[in-house]
Amino acid sequence: MTPLLALVVVLSGGLAAVVRYAVSTWVASRPSSSRLRRFPWAVLVVNGVGSALAGCAAGLASTLALSTDVRLVLITGVAGGLTTFSTFSVETVALIRDGRSGVAALSCLLNLSVGLALAVGGYALGVLLSS
Repeated sequence: MTPLLALVVVLSGGLAAVVRYAVSTWVASRPSSSRLRRFPWAVLVVNGVGSALAGCAAGLASTLALSTDVRLVLITGVAGGLTTFSTFSVETVALIRDGRSGVAALSCLLNLSVGLALAVGGYALGVLLSS
């Protein structure tokens, strides 16, 4: 990896992390019932979008329609900066601590299933786009 490519990966990841923060702030400001508000929607959204993006980039790369450098920027930089396993984990622990184990389990199930489904869909889209 060249120093320039490393810088592009770092910058793309940093910008994606700012987008993640903006999504979290926007979701928290939306009017909703207190029950809906306490579900970690922002993490589910950014993890889903990041999974779809990573899947699409991997699908494009599988047919060599995407260079290794671009794949690195999109998957490691953008998708890596956008998605968040640490926040997902901390929010799950907070839900359990607050006696909301059912919501914590639902959040785990949705993050895993939605993330995988969108990664598969993104991969299929990437392959289709490169055909």
